Amino acid sequence: MRGPIGIASLALTLALVVSGPTYADNHGEGGAKPREQVEKARILLESLLNDDNMTWLHNALPTAKGIFIVPQYLRAGFIFGGSGGSGVYLARDKDTGEWSYPAFYTMGGASVGLQAGADSAESVIVARTERGAEMFLRTKFTLGPDVTITAGPVGAGAKASIIADLVSIARTKGVYGGLTVEGMVIQPRASMMNSYYDATDLTASDVLIKRKVKNEHADPLRAVAAKASAAK
Repeated sequence: MRGPIGIASLALTLALVVSGPTYADNHGEGGAKPREQVEKARILLESLLNDDNMTWLHNALPTAKGIFIVPQYLRAGFIFGGSGGSGVYLARDKDTGEWSYPAFYTMGGASVGLQAGADSAESVIVARTERGAEMFLRTKFTLGPDVTITAGPVGAGAKASIIADLVSIARTKGVYGGLTVEGMVIQPRASMMNSYYDATDLTASDVLIKRKVKNEHADPLRAVAAKASAAK
């Protein structure tokens, strides 16, 4: 439904997503089951890494500190301008190089730079620096004011040398490019982490740094990241 009612409905949905952990923790998972989120993240990462246009992503992962995978990022429309999405973040151990099990997050804000006429995108954000990775341990942070982020290059000859804490890559209706996400707010989703790991009171640090929990269901996703980030 694409009329005013349809747009309003989508805007309301995004408002709930953008509201972050407070709403999600008190009212369930907002339709995004943790296991489905992890599986969609694996499919997206595998798809991007198998694409010849993703040379930059291939070159960047061996030195990446972490990767945030958002299988679907929605924009409400030009009238309301709301946008939001959910995803998973994996951190790379700086000593062993091993990828963590996923922590769950929302990313949302008032607007997002999608391709003209597009309502959704698939995206990944690569943490290039320790500062970029440490942002995901916070209870909330804003892209741009709190940490530098830039759009990543696409194409077969794209190089990995970019100076920024975070770099975003997106696919919109089959078109690749950087997703403009400055001003977006990223927050952990405690309810999804607790549900996925059958635990209580988990924090992002418990999953990513202390590594208190694990779920073998996420091993295929970790294996895709590990294979791509292996030294060549």
